[in-house]
Order: sequence, then structure tokens, then C-alpha cells
Amino acid sequence: MVRKSLFALLAAVWVVAGGAAAFATQTAQNDAGSVTQAAITLSQAIAAAEQKVGGRAAKAEYEHSKLHGWIYDVEVVTGAKVFDVEVDATTGTVLASTLDSGDRDDEHDERD
Repeated sequence: MVRKSLFALLAAVWVVAGGAAAFATQTAQNDAGSVTQAAITLSQAIAAAEQKVGGRAAKAEYEHSKLHGWIYDVEVVTGAKVFDVEVDATTGTVLASTLDSGDRDDEHDERD
């Protein structure tokens, strides 16, 4: 009897843990849905970033910054240089523009 109860308890824990993991995955995948709340569009953010450094956008992402809240992170290429430009998703203001010397490949984007 104790063995059956223990098995039932372990099965219940396994189901709850699996459900929590599935919920966490679903939440992480749906963060992009908040882009509909942004006051400026991706196109406007790209234009602001390109104008700031005088280049062409190669990549853009909508993401949450601990420091600035929701931003567009735009990679802009100008000549042989790549700049990471952060654009405020509410105001369209360029918050930062930094030279990205480490972006030689896409394998290590988490570190770039």
C-alpha cells in the first residue's frame, strides 16, 4: 500500500513539474507578443538606428532590457564595422550605440 502511494505521489510530482516546464517554455516563446504594445514599429526603430550610425541594419530584435524596459536591439553595419544600437520601444530614442567587435559568427550571440 505504501509503495502504491509513493508511486502515485511521484507520478503527481512528475506531472506538475512537466506542466510547469511547459508553461515556462510557452511564456518564453510568447514574449514577442508584447511587441504589439510598443509605441514605435520595428521599421521606425531600424530607421533610427541606421540614421544614428550611418549604416544598414542587418538584424533587429525586440527584447526586454533590465535597464531600459522594452527595446529594439538593432545590428547596423557600416563599412567593416558592426554596431549594436538600442532603441527605446516607447519613444524611439536611441539609448546606446556600441561597436560590436565580437560578432564574427552567430554561434555565440548570447555572449555578443
